[in-house]
Amino acid sequence: MGYVLALDQGTTSSRAILFEEAGTIAATAQHEFEQFYPQAGWVEHDPTEILTSQLSCAVEVLGKIGARPRDVAAIGITNQRETVVVWERATGKPIHKAIVWQDRRTASRCGALEESGVGESVSSRTGLVLDPYFSATKVAWILDNVEGARARAERGELAFGTIDSWLIWHLTSGKRHVTDVTNASRTLLYNIVKGEWDEELLKIFGIPASMLPEVAWSSEKVGEVTTTLGLGGAAIAGIAGDQQAALFGQLCWSAGEAKNTYGTGCFLLQNVGTEFVRSRHRLITTLAASAGRRREYALEGSIFIGGAVVQWLRDNLKLIGSSGDVEALAASVPDTGGVVFVPAFVGLGAPHWDAHAAGMLIGLRRDTRPGHIARAALEAIAFQVADVLEAVHSETGTPLAALRVDGGASVNDLLMQFQADVLGVPVVRPQVTETTALGAAYLAGLATGFWAGPEVLRAKRKGDTRFEPQMDAADRKARRGQWQRAVERAKAWTE
Repeated sequence: MGYVLALDQGTTSSRAILFEEAGTIAATAQHEFEQFYPQAGWVEHDPTEILTSQLSCAVEVLGKIGARPRDVAAIGITNQRETVVVWERATGKPIHKAIVWQDRRTASRCGALEESGVGESVSSRTGLVLDPYFSATKVAWILDNVEGARARAERGELAFGTIDSWLIWHLTSGKRHVTDVTNASRTLLYNIVKGEWDEELLKIFGIPASMLPEVAWSSEKVGEVTTTLGLGGAAIAGIAGDQQAALFGQLCWSAGEAKNTYGTGCFLLQNVGTEFVRSRHRLITTLAASAGRRREYALEGSIFIGGAVVQWLRDNLKLIGSSGDVEALAASVPDTGGVVFVPAFVGLGAPHWDAHAAGMLIGLRRDTRPGHIARAALEAIAFQVADVLEAVHSETGTPLAALRVDGGASVNDLLMQFQADVLGVPVVRPQVTETTALGAAYLAGLATGFWAGPEVLRAKRKGDTRFEPQMDAADRKARRGQWQRAVERAKAWTE
C-alpha cells in the first residue's frame, strides 16, 4: 500500500494530508502562520515561514502513521493562488515579504491602467479584470519599491512565483522553477486563449520575462524532492491553485458542474468546457485543472471574506474562543434580530468588484447579543455566495440542480442549511470535505498511475450529506433584498 501526499498551502495555515487509495484521509497535520498588516489594506506573509511550516507539516504527517518517504507514491501541491513572492535566484532568499491575494495596495495602479484603456485587452487575453487581487501589479510594486529590484530583475537575477513555485523551487533545491496552468492563469500575465506568457501583458505591467516560471500541466511529474528534506525522492506530480484543485476534487469535470469552497474567502467555480468564454456579469474566466493535458475553462466568482469573518469574530471582537464555536453561538438565537453584516474588509469581489467598499454591521438594537452578530456573520457568507450564483445563472441561463460544497466552513450545518435556504437549491457536502487537498492528490496520483483513471475516482465517491431548502420563496426574496440594500450602503460608504 502507498499514499499520495497533498501539500495544502493556504492563506492562514499550511497543511499536509495523506490520502489512501480509497480516497480517504490517513493522517493530517496543520500549522498556522503569522499574518502581517503593515498598513490599512495591506496583507503580507513571511515566505520562509510558509516554507518551514509546510515542510514541518509534511514530516509530521508521515510520522503520525509511521510512514516513510518511500511510501509516498506522489505529491500534489495546492496553494493560495495570487499571492506573490520574488526571490534571488542565487540564494533562494525572498527580497520582500509575500504580498497576499487579499492585499489592496495596488488599487490605484489598477484604476490608472483601466483609465488608460488597456482593460479590455487584458481581459480578452486573461479572462480576468484589472484588480489588485491578481498577481501582476503586486510583482510590479515589489520591483518599484525594493531598492535595486527592477535593475536586478532586468539582469535576470530575480525569480517570481506564486506560492506553488516558491515551494517547488525549494523542494527541488532550485532545480525547478515551475508553476501550472491554473496558477499562471491568475497572474494577469498569462494568455489563457493561447496558453502562454503574453509579451504585451508583460509590457503593460512592466514585468521582465526572465522572472517567470515554466508552465506545466496540472497533472504531470515536474520533479523530485531533494533527499535532505525528509521526503527524499518523492515525485511532485500535481499542481493546482486551491479553487481549481477543489473543482477537480469535487469531480466537476463536465461543463455545467459547479462547486463552492468555503475557506478564508469563498470561491464558486463552474466548469464551462474547452472553449474560452467571456463573462457578461463581472465573473472571471479561469483555467481549470485537467488530467487530460488540455485547456479547460471555468467561470469563477471570488469572494474575498468568507471564513475570515469568523476569524474576525474570534480575534478582533473576542466573541468566540475558537472558530469552531461560532455555530453554537449563532444557534443560541433563532434569527439575526435584524442585524445585517457586510464583511467588506478588503473591498468586495465578484460580482461587484468594488475595491473601496467598506465593511458594515447595521441593524443593531439595545437587545442585540453576540449570537445575533455571529448568525449575521454566517448569513453574510451565504448571501455573498448567492450573489455569485445568481450571476452564474444569468451567464449560463441554466440553474444548478445542486451546489457542491467543501472547505472548512462547510462542516457548519447551520451555515449549509441557510445556504440551501437562500439559494433555493439543495447543497451537497461530500464525506471528505478536504476536496482542495483531495483534488491535488487526485492530480498527482493520476499522473503517476496510483489511480488508473478518472472513472476509478468517480466510483469511490460516496456518503454525501444533502441539505434541502426550507425557506419559502417570499421570505427568500425579502432576505435577499435586505442584504442587497446593505451591500449598496457598503459600496457607497467611501464615495
